[in-house]
Amino acid sequence: MSRAAIELQCIGKSWGEQAVLKQMDLSIQEGQFTALLGPSGCGKSTLLRIIAGLETPDQGRLLINGQDATYMEPAKRGLSMVFQSYALFPHLNVADNILFGLQVRRANRQQQKERLREALALTNLEGLEERKPGQLSGGQRQRVALARSIVSGHRICLMDEPLSNLDAKLRHTVRHEIRALQQRLGLTVVYVTHDQTEAMGMADHVVLLNAGNIEQQGSAQDLYGQPNSVFTAGFIGSPPMMMIHSDHVPLDLWPSRRQYDQPHRVLVGVRPENLSLHAVGEQHVPATVVHQEFQGADAYVYVQLDDGHTLIVRAPHNRSVEAGARCGLSWDPVHAFYFNQDSGARLWTPSAEALTAVPFAVLP
Repeated sequence: MSRAAIELQCIGKSWGEQAVLKQMDLSIQEGQFTALLGPSGCGKSTLLRIIAGLETPDQGRLLINGQDATYMEPAKRGLSMVFQSYALFPHLNVADNILFGLQVRRANRQQQKERLREALALTNLEGLEERKPGQLSGGQRQRVALARSIVSGHRICLMDEPLSNLDAKLRHTVRHEIRALQQRLGLTVVYVTHDQTEAMGMADHVVLLNAGNIEQQGSAQDLYGQPNSVFTAGFIGSPPMMMIHSDHVPLDLWPSRRQYDQPHRVLVGVRPENLSLHAVGEQHVPATVVHQEFQGADAYVYVQLDDGHTLIVRAPHNRSVEAGARCGLSWDPVHAFYFNQDSGARLWTPSAEALTAVPFAVLP
């Protein structure tokens, strides 16, 4: 059974009057790849800096491997970090950049040599030892930063948006390399990103932050398949979940509608891949085709509802529709999610327990 490598207990942090982290509790398991995901300003980088010791929390405790590290010096926390900017010394070659930390700690030469050889092999940098950072590609520079983290020997690695400076194709390649290294070495990785594709593709555990709070956490499958709020549903998935006001949804597409006393305060969420296009019919949501985007295996069809909202339907790549054409939308109700329009909270499958928790719902 794994144990917690990092524990945050009621961590709070403010900048003046603005609360950046709001009494946050989080446990990160040993050997786990955890992604801190969220939009700009949600608090994910501040949280990482608190773990690293670069910021001090205003309240709460931080435990690293069971030891109170709330006010511990960064160098004593047993962590390594990989930054977006690589943080390489331009005047040092690859080998010296990788070994810099060991050289500062005056590790013996044999240990340095062995760790360098291992790190170069793991990051596919063999043969580049004498090159300076300016002679490397962006992907190679990021591998040097990873190799430096590996030779440190620390079991916990913090990564702050390390792929942001790379192009899309290179990000995909390095993403898989980071994940493979983490699994091979059994590292505990805390990875900050605003890119849900990175988080979902790499992490064992995704922590979605929103305005200083943990909105939802779990596996990527959990967040995608069982979002607990409009925020999660709209942030996870590309394209995200489509929201349709319940006033526009016919009864056939929402069989449980009568179980709600005020159904006009409900948002119905459906993933784009679960929406279907038809000719206009009574039991469909009427819409107008705006345009279509070819995406290889799929086509994204943009449609506008009569209330002006635009939705995206993921259709087969060979589906052809004309802009301006009237159409109807439908879905299997089993794929629909229901949310409180006011709070954004998920309304779960109606039951005695669920309905009593919803202020505007009544038992059938």
